[in-house]
Amino acid sequence: MRLPALLLIAALHSAGAMALQPVPAAVIADPPPDSKFPARMEVIHVPSGGVQINGVVYVASGQNPHPAFVFFHGLPGNEKNLDLAQAVRRAGWTVVTVNYRGSWGSPGNFRFAQNLEDAAATLAFIRSPENARRLSIDVNRIAIGGHSMGGWVAAETLAHDSNLLGAVTISAGDFGAIGLAAQQDRDKAIALMNDNRETLAGVTGESMADEVMAHAKDWSFKTLAPELVHRRLLVLYSNDFVKGDSLELIKDVEAAGGTTIAGKYVVTDHSWSDHRIALESLVINWLGSLPNRP
Repeated sequence: MRLPALLLIAALHSAGAMALQPVPAAVIADPPPDSKFPARMEVIHVPSGGVQINGVVYVASGQNPHPAFVFFHGLPGNEKNLDLAQAVRRAGWTVVTVNYRGSWGSPGNFRFAQNLEDAAATLAFIRSPENARRLSIDVNRIAIGGHSMGGWVAAETLAHDSNLLGAVTISAGDFGAIGLAAQQDRDKAIALMNDNRETLAGVTGESMADEVMAHAKDWSFKTLAPELVHRRLLVLYSNDFVKGDSLELIKDVEAAGGTTIAGKYVVTDHSWSDHRIALESLVINWLGSLPNRP
């Protein structure tokens, strides 16, 4: 029996409750090296809002343009999910990661609304002919994903970009619901924001709470749901403080007539700390099920 097959069996065993989810070879084994077109890492600077946000692209090996997976981090983004990025690259996708304005060294001041602008700017950047060629990206095959706050960014972006193949949200937070809660208890919201603004520039707990309060309705998953009815969306959720947000998103999209949304619940924490192989398997298998065109 070949080594990858042995590793696959071991990974299936270790996945426990997720054993029924096939574990792709890319999760546990490196692909054959390509000496002419090796995998590589590229640093990028994406123009957005008058500054250039920083990012990293994990370019897949091989000569032909690759499908791309753009991943957005959470608040503030301590869990970057870069192991997921590496696994998705091993599966043949070029993976793009960026830091929003005012976060993790990107210039500017952090604002929730700007995260959505930065996401759109990132997609425009990789779709430009010059950058797509340099990064070996097939601009007709782009999917997105995000964790926590990044899941909200991914859902909002999917709803407003019909050229995407689809999106995956991982333990996503509903920032409209957070805004509604802040309207009921601003002090609690301020404390929450202050606990999650390390690495963020130009904000206070008060300014962050006030911003989500002002956008409580237009940033809610309930408002967004009708715009996701015909979009491919995988909602991964865990046993955490935003579990209900994912459940409401699935319910509201299905109630609006959506048939291309799928959900998967895994008993783990917000960062999927003890189910990394399961997470990578779920994402890669879903990416592999996407069509060749939007």
